[in-house]
Amino acid sequence: MHTIICRTLIFSYLGHFLPLSLFFIFPLNSPEEQRVVFIVMGVSGSGKTTIGKALARALNIPFHDADSYHSKTNVEKMKRGIPLTDNDRSPWLETLSSNIEKWEKEGGGVLACSALKAVYRKILVSKTQEQVTFIFLQGTRDRISERMRNRKGHFMPETLLDSQFSVLEPPKDAITVSVENTPEKILEEILLKLHYK
Repeated sequence: MHTIICRTLIFSYLGHFLPLSLFFIFPLNSPEEQRVVFIVMGVSGSGKTTIGKALARALNIPFHDADSYHSKTNVEKMKRGIPLTDNDRSPWLETLSSNIEKWEKEGGGVLACSALKAVYRKILVSKTQEQVTFIFLQGTRDRISERMRNRKGHFMPETLLDSQFSVLEPPKDAITVSVENTPEKILEEILLKLHYK
């Protein structure tokens, strides 16, 4: 953990003088002694993939997108604007849980995953032996709806946003950051808050 703290302080210090984009080219090293999986969570359109990839690059660990593990049936339902049920999500969450266990053994990683309910998050961490850190991207419905309208190439329609907010249970034990800032500022805030954990 000391390695993360020292490198995060260096990142913060230099960030006042150098553009944060440089840290996408020269990543921070992930400490070998820690096998942490970071789950970047929030409703669709909150920026999970963008921030997750940036964090993975900064920490020099693999990035994984939970959407890639949905069944074809789930994807088709969402494309048609039909909200997923808990039964729809159950096999998906179990698959992710098994993969989180594997990623821990391989040295950690970053997962972008909605993880909307507390029970979903409990399933995600049910097989883990090491620490899992949730990072919650928090934003208003209006702000995220605007972002979804400007997003291209994603199967999740804006019409499902209300259903996501209706089941969202904000975590009490996560790093919480606002989506109002730029991706660079959000990444910097996450890294600073990781230092205090």
